[in-house]
Amino acid sequence: MSRAGSGDIETLVRENASLREQQRALGEVLQAIARSEGLESVFDAVVEAAARLCEAEHGQVHVRDGETFRLAGDFGSRPELLAYERSHHQVVDRTSVVGRVALSRAVEHIPDVLEDPEYAYPTQRAGGFRALLGVPIFLDDALIGVIDLVRNHPTPFSDEQIRIVRTFADQAAIAIANARLLDAVERQRTELSRFVSPQVAELLSSADGERLLAGHRAYISVLFSDLRGYTSFAEVAAPEELLELVREYHAVVGELITVYGATLEHFAGDGVMVFFNDPAPLDGHEESAIRMALSLQARFAELAAVWRKRGTEVGLGIGVASGYATLGRIGFPGRYDYGALGPVANLASRLSTHAKAGQTLISQRVYAAVEGSVDAQPIGALELKGFGRPVAAYQVNGVHDLGVVGSPATESSQQP
Repeated sequence: MSRAGSGDIETLVRENASLREQQRALGEVLQAIARSEGLESVFDAVVEAAARLCEAEHGQVHVRDGETFRLAGDFGSRPELLAYERSHHQVVDRTSVVGRVALSRAVEHIPDVLEDPEYAYPTQRAGGFRALLGVPIFLDDALIGVIDLVRNHPTPFSDEQIRIVRTFADQAAIAIANARLLDAVERQRTELSRFVSPQVAELLSSADGERLLAGHRAYISVLFSDLRGYTSFAEVAAPEELLELVREYHAVVGELITVYGATLEHFAGDGVMVFFNDPAPLDGHEESAIRMALSLQARFAELAAVWRKRGTEVGLGIGVASGYATLGRIGFPGRYDYGALGPVANLASRLSTHAKAGQTLISQRVYAAVEGSVDAQPIGALELKGFGRPVAAYQVNGVHDLGVVGSPATESSQQP
């Protein structure tokens, strides 16, 4: 084999090895993005890969923060330099490579800072910086950050190395775009949870959400509660007093909904309906409904004692029923709710209406599911509006232990 031929093969081998190393480094960055562990870990991976491939001693990622650029990722910097960078944002001027990129919106290459009269970044002497490379990070044509690499010797970066850093800048932009999208979704979900149940807010942004919102059948437990003495109080109370009572009542319900994994169906003045086991599956949802009912009775009794001192007698009647229902989006364009339709909701409502102040009534099906853990006694068959035959009902007196409320189950337990 000729000397020239041997040299060509050696060059090809080196190029292939370099390409494999680039692909490996890019793969590590993509994995960091996919893990969604936060932008800092992604930026650290980006700048480390770029520095290693480009033979830089260390490097950093700076992101735009108003009119300045703050440190967001680092590889190889000394602790004292990191401390300075974290407490000092880089400004837009020509005294640093980051500031120059911000001004030009282009790659900035300083082969040797000692021969550059404009470069005057305070950490240069302590860091021993000589050759610097700054590459912009763009998102939708907006400059959002800079990757800057440092060599402690005055060796310029090659065109190929600049191309490599550009590639990693693109990956950093993807990571930032993903993070912004996730932040937007989370903000929307948080905002939605102020108006609908957290489970419904989660459902709206889930992959399976559209199917469930369109309508599905599930086995659920429904809790319906309403106030006793509310009508009489409303006839004589000032509107402010009436609103205060309802707000205190709803605040307790809202707190317990979160504790027991319930989904709010609606508030309706003195009436509240919640259900369990949809859209989030819940093991032992019948018992969870009873535990919430007992907790609600206890908490409301404290409120009732306060109002009694003011001359107002109010109490709470609760009904709990279990059965199949059709659940999904109800309403009209511009105003939708997530609701449950079916006899089980009507039964819980009627049991609640029949319950006396401080009393919780459950259906036969609920009692069959919790008989071993709940202290309940039959009160006979009730004539309930909307039901052609008398309905067996039980009064709940308590539970036999202080066991844990229902926990998330598999989806298979939710669907019939």
